[in-house]
Amino acid sequence: MNTDKRENVTFAERKKEFELQIQNAETIAISGHMNPDGDCIGSCLGLYTYIVEQYPEKQVTLLLEPVQEKFSFLKYADQITQKKESTEPYDLFFSLDCSDTERLHEFKKYFEEAKYKICVDHHFTNQGFGDLQFIVPDASSTCEVLFSMFDWEKISSACAQDLYMGIVHDTGVFKHTNTTRKTMETAGALLEKGIHSEDIIDRTFYKKSYVQNQILGRALMESIVLLHGKVIFSIIRKRDFDFYGINSSDLDGIIDQLRVTEGIECAILLYEKEDGNFKVSMRSNDAVNVSAIAQIFGGGGHIKAAGCTVHGQPRDIVMNITHMVEHQLNESGEKQESIYDKRNS
Repeated sequence: MNTDKRENVTFAERKKEFELQIQNAETIAISGHMNPDGDCIGSCLGLYTYIVEQYPEKQVTLLLEPVQEKFSFLKYADQITQKKESTEPYDLFFSLDCSDTERLHEFKKYFEEAKYKICVDHHFTNQGFGDLQFIVPDASSTCEVLFSMFDWEKISSACAQDLYMGIVHDTGVFKHTNTTRKTMETAGALLEKGIHSEDIIDRTFYKKSYVQNQILGRALMESIVLLHGKVIFSIIRKRDFDFYGINSSDLDGIIDQLRVTEGIECAILLYEKEDGNFKVSMRSNDAVNVSAIAQIFGGGGHIKAAGCTVHGQPRDIVMNITHMVEHQLNESGEKQESIYDKRNS
């Protein structure tokens, strides 16, 4: 499904407009959401590579919050910056992997003042913004959307590496339910560009430092199960950050390890931020829509992976979320019973 505020505009026409805007722009900015993840980083670097390799004369700025060291091997990762050099508005601004402009955080103002804006995303909560939109809710990732926008012969090995990495991260190495036939075909096509998939997956997805393994172990050891074994949660306090000398990026993989605990329907990870608020990450397996819960707290995401930032006591936050999970499970159970009754009536 492709959406655009001009509903009668075909994908092919929008793709042509995408290329035309790049050709006409002198200054281009590319940005993604705060706390960039693999798909955000991959899509931003992939688009940056695609443009600068075709148009080396263009002034392209890659605006992202600092990324983890494990992504530094990707070509042009050293071009990521948090500063806008010129006082003039950008001719063209790309928002990637953002469900709304608030997710651009400190770069939102640069997007709003740009002369032309393009939004590329795959979140179903995205209502559409910008002058040109490529919003594909049934795509696994923003990187998959970009692949369909790019001309095959213009995708270099470096660009393919970025896109493949983003797809790997948003699909959990092709095991999440957002992995479709098109996703696998896209990944297969990118492999034909000569990339080393095993190296990309190991370096950016599986490998952890010793201290990252320590905080993972602590989070698992101190986790608590609720709702008759259907909800599991763990809390990382600021004192834990200080003790281990870590930052939020070192928590990667904890929520997914909590989720695969036997019998769990919903996993919750809270970590304390500098301002005293708690960042909440949620993952579900089958029956729970965590995006709906996150939206109640001003956050968002996908049905099975979402997050938000909440002020309050962590136990209160967990209990509120658990109550919502219980409500969803009860509703799901009632629907299943209703279907069963109809089939046997």
